[in-house]
Amino acid sequence: MSVMKKRAVVALGGNALIKEGQDGNIYDQFENTRGATESIVKMVENGWDIVVTHGNGPQVGAIFLQNDLAKDVTPPMPLGICVAESEGYIGYMIQQCLSNALRKKNIIKPVIALITQVLVDEKDNSLNNPTKPIGPFYDIKEKEELVKDGYKLIHQKEGWRIVVPSPDPKAIVEGEIIKKMLEDGIIVIASGGGGMPVIELEGWGLNGLEAVIDKDLAAERLAEAINADLILILTNVEYVYLNYNTSSQKPLKNVKLDDLKKYYKQGHFPIGSMGPKILSAIRFFEAGGKKVIISSVEKGWDALNGKTGTHITK
Repeated sequence: MSVMKKRAVVALGGNALIKEGQDGNIYDQFENTRGATESIVKMVENGWDIVVTHGNGPQVGAIFLQNDLAKDVTPPMPLGICVAESEGYIGYMIQQCLSNALRKKNIIKPVIALITQVLVDEKDNSLNNPTKPIGPFYDIKEKEELVKDGYKLIHQKEGWRIVVPSPDPKAIVEGEIIKKMLEDGIIVIASGGGGMPVIELEGWGLNGLEAVIDKDLAAERLAEAINADLILILTNVEYVYLNYNTSSQKPLKNVKLDDLKKYYKQGHFPIGSMGPKILSAIRFFEAGGKKVIISSVEKGWDALNGKTGTHITK
């Protein structure tokens, strides 16, 4: 009789692959990806079955900019295809770096990156009210041209940015496939950048949308799909903080779900930063999950072993 192994979704932030101060060239991204896989290799060595997911904010922004600059030379791709492109190339980097790292440890375990579709509700309010900023900053003249092209923009401190819909993920379309691959001993890289948002149309089937999905909320749906024990969210800070970036900021080290819900309702975790991570943790426990850990990419293994990071339990 086979013993059920421990299962985890490891969520890497998109900024984990492009460090502050770097220009985002592919060589830096590969080097950062190699560093990001270190904790995952140790988890595999210690009996964890892993599904990896990742953000794509800086990368899809760069692809979107390339599309815009080259639109007079070659037909630009829609946002949905840009998301898939970023999911593909980041998945390739993680797949190659993780496979190489495992081989150096004499661990023979297949790794596969899977372009993943994520089902959303066609009546989701965000589809008519885009709020998610993507891509670079534009000046007022560029903004006026983009508005003529049909884009919606918001003003932030550094300039104008395009905003797109960000619907709430409902289910991972390839969830059963991912679960079966995991049972077959395969490490799967899935729902990168939140995955491809799709709706189900009667008489047609799945249809893609011009939208992006928050990768942390998608990671939670992924954890549900594979019956994960743990979500390990690796980002650019070592802890979740109350009153972040103020003189009274306080790291959360061990926190119970009820207290986390209270802090969430009090507004400690903004939508544009820690908010989706905390909401994904709340949803995970409500779906039967056991534990969520949030820490930095560099401290992933230490966090898993209780030496650092924010540990959330029921």
